[in-house]
Amino acid sequence: MKVLLVSLGCDKNLVDSEMMLGMLADAGYQITDEESEADIIIVNSCCFIMDAKQESIDTLIEMGTLKEQGRCKALIVTGCLAQRYAKEIHEEIPEVDAVIGTTGADQLIAVIESILAGKSRDAVMGADRAPLYGKRRILTTGGYYAYLKIAEGCDKHCTYCIIPKVRGNYRSVPMEALLAEAQKLAEQGVKELILVAQETTVYGQDLYGKKSLSELLRKLCGIDGIEWIRVMYCYPEEIDEELIRTMKEESKICHYLDLPIQHADDWILQRMGRRTNRNGLRKTIERLRSEIPDICLRTTLITGFPGETNEMFEALASFVDEMEFDRLGVFTYSAEEDTPAAGMPDQIAEEEKEFRRNEIMLLQQEIAFEKAEAMVGQVLPVMVEGCLPDEGVIVARTYMDAPGIDGNVFIETDRDFYSGTLINVRITGSNEYDLIGELVDEFT
Repeated sequence: MKVLLVSLGCDKNLVDSEMMLGMLADAGYQITDEESEADIIIVNSCCFIMDAKQESIDTLIEMGTLKEQGRCKALIVTGCLAQRYAKEIHEEIPEVDAVIGTTGADQLIAVIESILAGKSRDAVMGADRAPLYGKRRILTTGGYYAYLKIAEGCDKHCTYCIIPKVRGNYRSVPMEALLAEAQKLAEQGVKELILVAQETTVYGQDLYGKKSLSELLRKLCGIDGIEWIRVMYCYPEEIDEELIRTMKEESKICHYLDLPIQHADDWILQRMGRRTNRNGLRKTIERLRSEIPDICLRTTLITGFPGETNEMFEALASFVDEMEFDRLGVFTYSAEEDTPAAGMPDQIAEEEKEFRRNEIMLLQQEIAFEKAEAMVGQVLPVMVEGCLPDEGVIVARTYMDAPGIDGNVFIETDRDFYSGTLINVRITGSNEYDLIGELVDEFT
């Protein structure tokens, strides 16, 4: 039988989807990306913010219609939306045959067999079960890079975030399991590992009694075939000297960190339940740039959080202007039910949230374009992503660019390279967020 799996949401969700694909293939199911051919459809859903929730609902409705009109015999929803709204999904979308929560994916095959046998079965589990790991993955990223999910859940309980309720408390994946998975990925041709979790910086605290990200990174660097290791979702207050030293000493670790600071006004940060302040953020950023001068820093921000005055927004804008982040994204605040922030007074109008978001992005655009222009003349190793054959152009990324998030480098050449190949390029120009380069034989 043929199975279509639709993966929505974040890269952590994508890892779960890839493991489910592996389980399906091992059980004898054929994977398809053609909706009309699918006997079974699985939607791995997201509900992090309102837009993600709506996308998941719309996809379920679309797949439900397809089930009524086509050959589909089973429609299953997994992931965050399933964990949070199991009852509502069954009531509002009767075409759904089963709901599997965030920690129930290991029962996917049993659920499918139950449905095909004419029985209805859910697998909604408590959100604090052991994280899913050790399963074969079918990569959907092209094969030369892969996400390594090192933990599940979160203990921070920020007032705007629903994740602890749908993903549970923080649970690290055992280090030996991660090393075994990384070894398998390397043997499959993966060149870049991207470490992800709701928070990577406290990895191992629950298992080993201490933060163990640095130890994990050093061991991952010893795996042959892995060329780049990138770390995402680092809480700034958890970055310590050991992590900085590891990044400096291990050449495979990209000088790139994703620091989701969310805001820079002390009152808003406190109201968000964040565990840092403006001065602490500044010190962390200054220390990183002092110790690792070529580090690329990415962050995300929220505009329009309840109670954000014009003065508080200006404080955020001035911090962005001062810090000159290399990469930056902005979300408007989304009031998620069952979160403390949704019930706070002084909610901001959507139009004002959007206006403030656009103001920050215009400010960051100027910073980003200037930084791109400043790259001209530098020689850098870049990882090939693909090509534009009709134009004779190779598409690549620098260590400063995470796939699917940041910019690209476009290199005009008649030479062919496999995706995942590291080549040396001199930057010759820029086009907004992207760079233009030429191949060079030397590297400095």
